[in-house]
Amino acid sequence: MEASVLLKKTPLHAAHKRLGARLVEFGGWDMPVQYSSIVDEHLCVRKSAGIFDISHMGEAWVKGPGAEAFLNGTLTNDVRKLAPGQAQYSLMCLPSGGVVDDLYVYRLAPETFLLMINASRITADVAWLHRRHADSGVGATVDFEDASDHFGAVAIQGPRVVEFIGKLFPGGSHAGTAVAAVTDLKKNEIAAWRFDGEEVWVARTGYTGEDGFEVIAPAGWIAAIWDRALALGHVGCLQPCGLGARDTLRTEMCYPLYGHELDEETSPIEAGLGFFVAFEKGPFVGRDVLLAQKTTGTTRRSAAFRMVDKSAPPRPGYPAWIDGAACGKVVSGTQSPSLGVGIGIAYVPTAAAVPGTRIEIEIRGKRFAAEVVKKPIYRRA
Repeated sequence: MEASVLLKKTPLHAAHKRLGARLVEFGGWDMPVQYSSIVDEHLCVRKSAGIFDISHMGEAWVKGPGAEAFLNGTLTNDVRKLAPGQAQYSLMCLPSGGVVDDLYVYRLAPETFLLMINASRITADVAWLHRRHADSGVGATVDFEDASDHFGAVAIQGPRVVEFIGKLFPGGSHAGTAVAAVTDLKKNEIAAWRFDGEEVWVARTGYTGEDGFEVIAPAGWIAAIWDRALALGHVGCLQPCGLGARDTLRTEMCYPLYGHELDEETSPIEAGLGFFVAFEKGPFVGRDVLLAQKTTGTTRRSAAFRMVDKSAPPRPGYPAWIDGAACGKVVSGTQSPSLGVGIGIAYVPTAAAVPGTRIEIEIRGKRFAAEVVKKPIYRRA
């Protein structure tokens, strides 16, 4: 189709085609949905190791003596808790409490932060950050730059990644968290290594629920990192994985995806992400609304569920029912490769978002029994 010509391509696009990936549109990008099969790739990450292209995601620098205060007034979490070389999950909200985006904040140096933002929200996020910069009066104390076109990134995830990641990035770090080996990084820590003389950042973060690392590098170097990771990763049975497995993995863990669990009409409190809202730090955009929701409650909540009856997989948009009445809808749903049953996340009345509550999911015109369960849905034995 002619429209496909307009899709953006990551620096790994040629590698995906060479490996026989099935490509689909995702957030305006031509991205691999699978190489072998979604189930095969999903189980590979759970049992051994998988590598994902995440170069479609955006990166933004926030630097300067006013950077910490600017971010603390813009995001829900408290960046003051981050030492250089540490990261945290956070959200960026509107005054109404609705979510502009959820993102990761990396503190690389005392006055230098890197934001990793969702591919579909790069334009909206950059516009909002520019508006916040203008309205906050921070002026020259904060330098903001959208660096999305300059970076590529890969996620290398799974329990066997530790067997080969040290060969990909040998020796100790030279910036960020000081470690003697990349495997010495702890969860939510980030540090810099040299890859063929070029600086790359490696973080022990991920979106699968498994141990693993995310690598952020200049766009021109990410293909070499991908190729060398695959060459070195044979010891850990590393294989390339697409968006399909990424979605089933994150759904099992109940990790939110913007446009599903989160949007500008949904708050972090409704989404069950109140842990990442630091009310005690002082004023930030959306605080008053979010504090009121935490204090008095919300009419709906995000609930994880597991199908009880045998059925086709639940899918986003399917209605949820309680006591014979439609009460909400599924926002994420799939057949769990790890558990062998249908699972999902739905917004339901708050009183129903309690583990053990029986609900029904309407699938292809018929209603099937499901049970609200504690998050995450999948837990490693």
